[in-house]
Amino acid sequence: MFIDKTVSRRAFLLGTLSATAALAGCVSTRDGMSPSGKPLVAGTPYTEAELNAMYGPLEDNGYMIPAVPWQQIAPQYYRQRVDYETTEVPGTVIVDTPNRFLYLVEENGKAMRYGVGIGRAGFSWGGNGVIKWKQEWPKWFPPQEMIERQPELKEYSEKNGGMPAGLMNPLGARALYIFENGKDTLYRVHGNPEWNSIGKAVSSGCIRMLNQDVIDLYNRVDNLPVKIVVIQ
Repeated sequence: MFIDKTVSRRAFLLGTLSATAALAGCVSTRDGMSPSGKPLVAGTPYTEAELNAMYGPLEDNGYMIPAVPWQQIAPQYYRQRVDYETTEVPGTVIVDTPNRFLYLVEENGKAMRYGVGIGRAGFSWGGNGVIKWKQEWPKWFPPQEMIERQPELKEYSEKNGGMPAGLMNPLGARALYIFENGKDTLYRVHGNPEWNSIGKAVSSGCIRMLNQDVIDLYNRVDNLPVKIVVIQ
C-alpha cells in the first residue's frame, strides 16, 4: 500500500523555483533578459543559474541524484509552464507522444510541460486511463514478456522480489502507475538515470522523465486517481 512521504525541503524548493521561473517566462523577454536583468538561456524562460538549480545534484531520501547536463538536452524539453488550450480539466496528465511532451493541465489555459522519452515502435500504450497510485523510489518488476525476451532479467521477477530501489533502477526516483478499466496496464510514468533518452523513442513502453522532473511532477499530482490521456 502506498504511503505518501513528506517531500524533502530541497525538492520543494526546486518545484517552487521552477514555477517561479516559468511564470517569469510569461513576461516579455524580447531583449533576452530576465526580469532580474540577468541573461536568459536561448530558447528558454530561464537563466543559467535557474537551470543549474533545477537540474543540479539532488539528495532525495538518502539517494544523491546526479546533475543533468542540461546543455546537452534540447531546450524545448526543459520543464516549463506554457500556454495550453484543452478541454481536459486541471489536474489531467496528457502525454503527447509524437512531440515527446508530458503536460500537467493547470487553470487559465496553462500547463506545466516536461520532456519525456517514450516507448519504441511496438512497445507503446495509448488511450485514456487513470493514475491510480504513485510511489517514491519504487522497486522494479519486469513483466513476464520482457523476461522472455531478456532471460537475464529473471532474477528481478516478482517471484524473486524485483529490483531494489536505487539510482540504476529503471523506474528511477518516482513512478506513477497507469490503470485502464480498473486493471494495471503495466505502463508507468517514471524517472530514469538516462538523461539522453529524453525526446527519443527508446523504452519498452513506459514514459520516461528526468529524475528531477518526475519528482516535480509527483509533487504536483495529488488527489489520486487522476486522468491520464496518452496521444499516439
